[in-house]
Amino acid sequence: MAQEPSFLRNIWYYAMPSARLPRGGMVPRLLLGEPVVFCRQEDGSIFALRDVCPHRGIPLSCGKLTEGKVECCYHGWRFNAAGHCTDIPSLTGHENITPGNIQVRAYPVQEQAGNIWIFMPEGRAVPEHLPPVPAVPDYESAPQLVETMHFPCYLDHAVIGLMDPAHGPFVHQSWWWRSRRSIHEKAKAFGPEPLGWAMRRHKPSANSFAYKILGGVPQTEIRFMLPGIRIEHIVAGDKRVVNLTTVTPIDEKNTEINHSIYWNWPVLTLAKPLIRSFARRFLGQDRDVVVKQQQGLQYEQNLLLIRDADTQARWYMQWKNEYARAQQEQRAPQNPVPETTLRWRS
Repeated sequence: MAQEPSFLRNIWYYAMPSARLPRGGMVPRLLLGEPVVFCRQEDGSIFALRDVCPHRGIPLSCGKLTEGKVECCYHGWRFNAAGHCTDIPSLTGHENITPGNIQVRAYPVQEQAGNIWIFMPEGRAVPEHLPPVPAVPDYESAPQLVETMHFPCYLDHAVIGLMDPAHGPFVHQSWWWRSRRSIHEKAKAFGPEPLGWAMRRHKPSANSFAYKILGGVPQTEIRFMLPGIRIEHIVAGDKRVVNLTTVTPIDEKNTEINHSIYWNWPVLTLAKPLIRSFARRFLGQDRDVVVKQQQGLQYEQNLLLIRDADTQARWYMQWKNEYARAQQEQRAPQNPVPETTLRWRS
């Protein structure tokens, strides 16, 4: 695998947890190498603009949100949620300038299940019909826990690490997860899903201790979808746990991982500090190995992806290329993933 860095466009990316954007507040972000400022009005609605004032180039996030508009701190120019300039205080009327003709780029945003998503279009034009935002099964409210971590790598390496089924006994060695001594052969059924694929619902592996705390006979389904989204849906009797893991590119060398956990079992709420510690350690182990990987990638970009353990990585690259081609050709993408069973040892 060797590919020039590129980010998919005309698709939804995870931006941030809803809780990080308070009413009347602004949060600047760098996404796909673009400066974006997210704003929440007093009525709770949100919008996002390119974080550069077209007048003199200062970040709009250096200003303030007032009367539902972003006011630049340099000269007081104001921009509404659609990105149109509504006021230029210095005008006297003789300049023949219509503020509404001046505009900064506005991005479609949606809020769902305690998450803020942003649609990153190709160019300035936004498609008339947008695809649905990725949904969290069983939940509409905010997650009970969110853990965020920075990975100093290109998007693809973080995504492939996220779906890698064989690294667990080596990277995540823990008494509560698994060890090298527990390695055994596994066979899982996979099939196509919108913008990705799913590991069909199954009983978790015997060497995955963390699932056992739910009691009963847990069943889990894991879905992957572009541009870098993993949704694990765990069912154990009337207990429901959802792990939403999203990979968002900051730029070509930096990526952000957000791991959100939803549950309906009060016992897990009591154990929240412990769960947070486990989540932080788990993500930290993934980050540490990616940091080491970057050392070798300075000298070798061609990666050897083998069957069946790396088949999902192959599907990801195939899906990414197919989606980009479909956008260029203005057609619906064709899912390259078949119904199949993959086998590996972990």
